[in-house]
Parts: sequence; C-alpha cells; structure tokens
Amino acid sequence: METTGSPSGPSGPAPHERGDAWWGVLAGFSASLVGIGLARFAYTPLLPAIVDAHWFAASRAAYLGAANLAGYLAGALAGRALAARAGSAGTLRAMMLLASLAFFACARPVDFVWFFAWRFLAGFAGGALMVLAAPTVLPLVQPSRRGLAGGVIFMGVGVGVAASGTLVPLLLQQGLARTWCGLGALSLLLSLLAWRGWPASRAAARPTAAHHAAHHAPPSGVLRALFAEYALNAAGWVPHMLFLVDFIARGLGRGLQVGAQYWVLFGLGATAGPILSGMLADRVGFLRALRMAFVLETVGVALPAVTSSAPWLMASSLLVGAFVTGTVPLVLGRVHELLEHHPARQGPAWRTATVCFALLQALAAYAMSWVFARSAGDYRLLFGLGSVALLLALAIDMTMGRRAPSVAKPA
Repeated sequence: METTGSPSGPSGPAPHERGDAWWGVLAGFSASLVGIGLARFAYTPLLPAIVDAHWFAASRAAYLGAANLAGYLAGALAGRALAARAGSAGTLRAMMLLASLAFFACARPVDFVWFFAWRFLAGFAGGALMVLAAPTVLPLVQPSRRGLAGGVIFMGVGVGVAASGTLVPLLLQQGLARTWCGLGALSLLLSLLAWRGWPASRAAARPTAAHHAAHHAPPSGVLRALFAEYALNAAGWVPHMLFLVDFIARGLGRGLQVGAQYWVLFGLGATAGPILSGMLADRVGFLRALRMAFVLETVGVALPAVTSSAPWLMASSLLVGAFVTGTVPLVLGRVHELLEHHPARQGPAWRTATVCFALLQALAAYAMSWVFARSAGDYRLLFGLGSVALLLALAIDMTMGRRAPSVAKPA
C-alpha cells in the first residue's frame, strides 16, 4: 500500500498525514495572527502614539485605518486570482512576508502617501490570507476535527486583539519606531514558522471545473442566505468594536482605565471563541452551532442596551468578543458542508462570504457613526440596532437553512 499521497482509508488519514494537517493548522494560525491579528488590530493602540509623536495629525492618522480596510477588501477579491497564478502555498508565503515588510516600512514617517500605501498593502495581505489560508489547510483535516482545526486557525485573530492591548504598550516603552520594528520581527518569525506548514502548492481550480461543479451545487439561495447572515453578523458587533470602550468610559462615566479593562475581556473572549465554537461544531454540526452562536451573540450585544450592571457588561464583552472570531470557523465550516461534493466552489464561496462581511462591516461602521452623531450620543440605540441585525441573521438562517439539510456530524 502506498503511504505518500494515497487517499485516506476508512479509519482516517495515516499518521504522517495527520501530522502534516496539524502543521498546516499551525501555519493557518500564524497567517491569521500576522495578517489580521497584528496587521489590523495592532494599529488601534498605536494610533494615539502616532498622533502624540506628531507623525501625523489625528484626522490624517484615522484615514490610515481606512486604508487598511480598503486593502483588506482588495486582497479578499484578488486572493484567488493570485493563487491561480502562483499556487496557494506561494501566495500565502508572499502575503505573510508582505505583511511583515509593511511593519518595517512604517517604522519611519516618510510621508503620508508612503504610510497610506503600506497600510493598504498590509490590509491587502490580510484579506488574501483570510480567503486562502483556512481553505488551503482544512481539506487535510479529518471532517470530525475540522471545527477544532478552524478554531485554532482563527484563534490567531483573537490573539492579535489580546496582543494589541498588552504587547504594544510594552513595546512603546522602547519608542514608536522600535515598536513597528518589533511587530515586524514577530511577524517575520511567524512567517518563517509557517513556511513549511503549507500543503504542496498547486494551482487553484480551473474555471471549467468550477463551472462543471455549479451544475450540481446545492440551491444557490441557501449560499446567498449564508453570505447575508455572515454580513449581518459583522454589522451586529460593530457597536462593541467601535463604541464599547467609549460607552463604559464616557457614557457611563467610569473612566478610560475601566473601559480598557472591558476591552481586555473582549480580547480574552476573542482568543477563546474560535476554539470553543469549533469544538461545539464538531459535536453538534456547523448548522446548529451557528444558530446557537447567533442567539448568544444577540443576547451579548443587547445587554448594554438594557443594563449598566458591571457583571452583565462583563458578560457582554466576553460573549461578543468570543463570537467576533468564533463565527468565522462556523461559517467556513458551513460553506464546506454545503459544498462538500463540490470542492472547486468552496474557495470562491468563502471569498464571497469574506467580501460580503467586510463590505457590510464598513457600511455599518459609517452608518452607526452617523446615527450616533444624529442621536446626541445615544449608545443604547446602537446596541439595539446591532441586536436587530443579529436577529435578522438568525431569522434568515432558520428560514433558508431548511432548504439544505445539515450534514450529520461524524460518529
């Protein structure tokens, strides 16, 4: 019997295949940590330092965050095309190196255009890594373990959120330029760690294969519904991402230090969320796990709208933080369930889901900022709107999910 490149037998992958799979999962974790966790979230605590050091005015520095979001959208759209030319493994390695290089390039305030371009490229790398890393690795993992594997991969995002509140302040004690270089060195180390973990590079599926699979795909309405649910999920937690700390610090008058403590809780939830949701999906299936996530997330987002009690606000921070990252492996797993027999469509479907997520997240951020300004700073209205978005996501899933039965969890 062949041992290299042979398909898995009834008892599952051979031991060396399982080892390769978990090396791939480690590479995926590193990619999400570098591309999203650090390249996006580490900028939040750096922003005040950039303004205080007079690198850029506050108004211009805020546009640099927008550059990262714009780059993320572009990377999510272009990731599959890049992989078709250079192979998934080559593209993933290049994007991790690009994200690392962007940190070093930002270590000096050359000028605004230079900084804007590199923040855009950092976002571009993150978007490409998001659409390519997990779909490249998860086919190597046994179906019964894909929930956990996806959770480990996307835990990197939560680790980045936690690091943004702990590692960056420590690095800033050495100066702003050295902080950028320190983040770049960490990203480069993670890139090298992931280098050999990616599966053997192969070109993305040809358009003809995707076209052939489309004739046998599940109802397109079910996939479109899933994309809408994922986008509404992104809109649902925008109030926490943008306004939670401000609500605690200024809205309730408890001060910035207390508000920062709630953000630490949010980061802890974001770190544990993917693992817990992935383990849940391995036990009950991705469809049920996703519905449970929507219910719990709705409760978490609604709590600040109805109570100012510290214990409930702590629970809200943990819950929403957990599902900001925890819904990602659930939606990816659901995509794989729906397209289990059409693997050529899994990558493009995940890319579409990611783009929908990013688009509605950006639109919701602008819309809720407008509502906040027009409502004389009514924080509770924003949390109420976020809850409505999540309830709508749950309603869509309960309605459209009936058209595509859940895949039974492996015995």
